[in-house]
Amino acid sequence: MSTRRAGSGFAFVTPFLAAYLLFLVLPLGMGLVASLTDAGLTGASTEFVGLANYAEALTDPAMWRSFGVTVGFTAASTPPLILVGLVMALLTHHLAPARWLWRLAFFAPYVLPSSAIALIFVWMYQPEFGLADSLLSWLGIGPVGWLSHPVAAMLGVVVATVWWTVGFNFLLYLAALQAIPHDLYEASSLDGAGGWRQLWHITLPLLRPTTGLIAVLQVLASLKVFDQFYLITNGGPQHSTRPVLQYVYESGFTNYRTGYASAVSYVFFAAILLFTLAHFSIQRRRAGGDRP
Repeated sequence: MSTRRAGSGFAFVTPFLAAYLLFLVLPLGMGLVASLTDAGLTGASTEFVGLANYAEALTDPAMWRSFGVTVGFTAASTPPLILVGLVMALLTHHLAPARWLWRLAFFAPYVLPSSAIALIFVWMYQPEFGLADSLLSWLGIGPVGWLSHPVAAMLGVVVATVWWTVGFNFLLYLAALQAIPHDLYEASSLDGAGGWRQLWHITLPLLRPTTGLIAVLQVLASLKVFDQFYLITNGGPQHSTRPVLQYVYESGFTNYRTGYASAVSYVFFAAILLFTLAHFSIQRRRAGGDRP
C-alpha cells in the first residue's frame, strides 16, 4: 500500500518536476556552461575560455557602474515602498466608509503592465508639457530634466516604481492589520492609551514580522529591476540609470557576447546569494538572542 501511494504521489509531482528541470535547471546549466566560453549570437565557433569572462566582469567598470545603479535604486526605493504601503494600509484599515474603494484605488496600479506605466510617466516627465514640471511651476520651481539629468532620472524611476508596485505591500500590511486582535486595543484604551500610543506600542511591534518579510521581498525585487529603466530612460543619460540586468541584456543581445553576459549574470547571482545568506545569518542570530 505504501509503495502504491508513493508511486501515485510521484505521478502527481512529475509534471512539475519536468517543468522545473526544463525551464529552470536546464537553462541554469546551459548558462553556466556558456559563461565559460566565448559564445555569441553571430554563429561563430565557440571556444572554451575558462574563467576569463568572470575575470573581465570583475574588472569591468561598466559592470560595476551598473551594479551601483542597481544597489542605489534598491536603497532609494525600498524605504518609501515600505512606509507608503504601511500608511496606505493604516488609512484603509481605519476608514470605515467606502473601504472597498480605497482598496481598489491603492491596488489598481499594481495590475497594470510595465509598458503602460512607462508610457504614463514618460508623458508626465516631458520637459515642455509634462505634468511633473507643470506642478513644480505652480510651486515656483523651474523645469527639471527628468529624462536628461542623472539624479532626476533615477528619482523619476523610483517615483514610478513606488506608484506602480506599492499596492502589493499595501495588501500584505492590510492583511496583517486585520489579523491583530481587537481586544488588545480595547484593553489598552481602558488603560488610557490613545491612538498614537496604540500605534507605537501595539500595531507596529505586531507588524514587525510583516515588515521584515516585505523588506526582504522588496530588496530582492528591486535588485532584479529592468522594465522601468529600460522603458523610461533606456539606461540614460550616459548609462547613469542602467541596471545590471540591462547591462546583461545589452552584452548578450546588442554586443552578441552571450558568454560574457552569462558570466555577468552569475556574478550578480552570487551577490544576491551572499545577501540572502547574510540576511538568514542575521535572522538566526536574532532568533537565538531572543531565546531565554
